[in-house]
This record gives sequence, structure tokens and C-alpha cells, in this order.
Amino acid sequence: MTKFRENKQKMEKSAFFFENLCIKALFRVIYGIFFVILRRYLRNVLRRKAMRNIPQVTKGLLIVNIVAFIICVLVGGSEYRVNGELMTDYTVNSIFGLYFFKAPGFQPYQFLTYMFMHGSWAHLFFNMFALWMFGCVVERVWGPKKFLFYYILCGIGAGLTQEIAQYVAYLGLVGDRVMSLGTTVGASGSIYGILLAFGMIFPEERIFIFPLPVPIKAKYFVVGYAVIELVEAFSLPGDGVAHMAHLGGMLFGFFLIRHWQKHPTSGYGRAGGQQFFENLRSSWEKRSKKPSATSTGNPDWDYNAREKAKQDEIDRILDKIRKSGYDSLSKSEKQTLFDQSRQH
Repeated sequence: MTKFRENKQKMEKSAFFFENLCIKALFRVIYGIFFVILRRYLRNVLRRKAMRNIPQVTKGLLIVNIVAFIICVLVGGSEYRVNGELMTDYTVNSIFGLYFFKAPGFQPYQFLTYMFMHGSWAHLFFNMFALWMFGCVVERVWGPKKFLFYYILCGIGAGLTQEIAQYVAYLGLVGDRVMSLGTTVGASGSIYGILLAFGMIFPEERIFIFPLPVPIKAKYFVVGYAVIELVEAFSLPGDGVAHMAHLGGMLFGFFLIRHWQKHPTSGYGRAGGQQFFENLRSSWEKRSKKPSATSTGNPDWDYNAREKAKQDEIDRILDKIRKSGYDSLSKSEKQTLFDQSRQH
């Protein structure tokens, strides 16, 4: 009798084990199918929709920055703590990051390479998110060449401003401390320049900024960011953030935009975003050729009249740009173009 019970218990354990094994196998199959579907969906979204809608220079900058940081992570570096937070001093950043010009590791090429390096995943994410959010709009207005020139110049200008700030600190009897500083890395100087450009191109456009409950105008957003950076530059000098570089990117961007406004036909002036406006015209012409009908099959004349009026307004604005440049537009005309650009 006892032997029979032991055999029965063994059979129950075996059945239980087999049942658990089947359940685990089933869950693995379900998870496998789920992740395959999810991977295909995300791949389609990223490749066919998101990346396709990003202008070529913005897309290239995103890819270069992300790839550069992945290389930093793969190569590795030494770890240290700042205010209790664990940080990594990546080896690649010690080569391509920007040193103080009196430091032994300084090289002139670092003024260009430092803006493609980053110190952490969070640092990379927030910079690239801002580049995607505002860079797409600015590049569509200016065109790829003008946008890339502006991005690089703001980055170099930010580096120069950081060097000047460090030199002032060096002269202020803290030379040893400045010489022992690490490298300056990040695209933040260029990003702040893009924020400024967006605010100057679309000053009345309202944007949502967390955690504010209501949207604010772009011009106030840019001024607010500049004020915050200026205050933090003097109140938090040792927080590990290159606040003066951020301000330098905005400063150089401001002077460059003002130069373009005063000389609209020079360099990347009036014709810089011509393709963008031509695309707007083409899209409106295509839409105007699509008739709309009522339930009885007759044309909707009111709809066609509204579309024709919109097209005439866009044509008038584009003609004004060709004659006098983008900066000759009024606030309402710029807003009309901005709204139309978001629909295409």
C-alpha cells in the first residue's frame, strides 16, 4: 500500500512537472510571437514613418551622435562619483572632447568633434529629443545647407565661449583647478542655437513645456531658457554643466541670424529654404486638383472655394518670399506657413 502511494506521488509530481514545462513552453511561444510582432511594428514605424519624415541633415546628425555614443560605451572608461552619482569618464571623450586650451590634451580639432560626444544616455537623449523636435522645423524652413552651417557654427561658438569662460577662471587665481578639469562634451551648444532659431522664426508659436500646465510663446520660452542658464552659470559654477557653452551657442546663433536678416541675398540667405516653400506650393496644387462631392454626386463648391482661397494665400506668401526674403513676412504669414508645414 505504501509503495502504491509512493508511485502515485511520483506520478503526480511528474505530471505537475510536465504541466509546468508545457505552460512555460507555451508562454515562451506567446512571448516570442509578441516580440516578433512588436519588433516588426516598431521597425515599420521607425523606418517607414518616423525616419522618412525627418529631414536629411537632422537625421544624419541624430545618427552620428547616437553612433558616437555607442562607440564610447563599447570602448568603456573609468568610473567616478559626482555628488554621490556614479559617472563614467569615457576613453573616447578624452580624445575627442574639448580640453581647456592650456591643458596638455588640447587639440584644435576638438572644437568640431566635442559636439558629437556625450557623457551619458540621459545627456544624449535630451539633446537628441530637442534636435528632433525643433531641428526638423528649422531645417525645413532654411534648407539642409543653411541648417548644417548654422548647427556647426553654434557648436564651435559654444566651444569658444566655454574656453573664454575657463580662461577667465584661470586668470582668477583658480588656474590649478581649471587645468585639472575634464573635457567639455555634448551637442547642447548647437541645440540651444536651434532653440533660439525656432524662437526667432516662429516667435508667436505656442509650445507645451513640462511641467507648465499651459502653452507659452516660443519667444518667451527662448528668453526663459537663456535667463535660467545665465543664473545657473553664476550660482552653480561647479555643477559639471557647461552653462556658458549653452549661452555661447545662443549668442553666436543670434548674431548669425541677425546677419542673415540684414543681408538676405548673401550666403545662405533668401534661397536657403526655397525647396521647402516649393514643396508647399506643389502640395497645395495637388490638393486643389482633388474634387470633393456631396452625397448627390455634385461638386462641393464651398469646399473648392475655401481650398482655392487657401492656395491663393500660400501662393501670395511664397511670391513675397521670392521677392523680399522670408524675414519680410508678417507674424500671421509666418504662422500660416508654419501651420501648413506641420500638415505635410
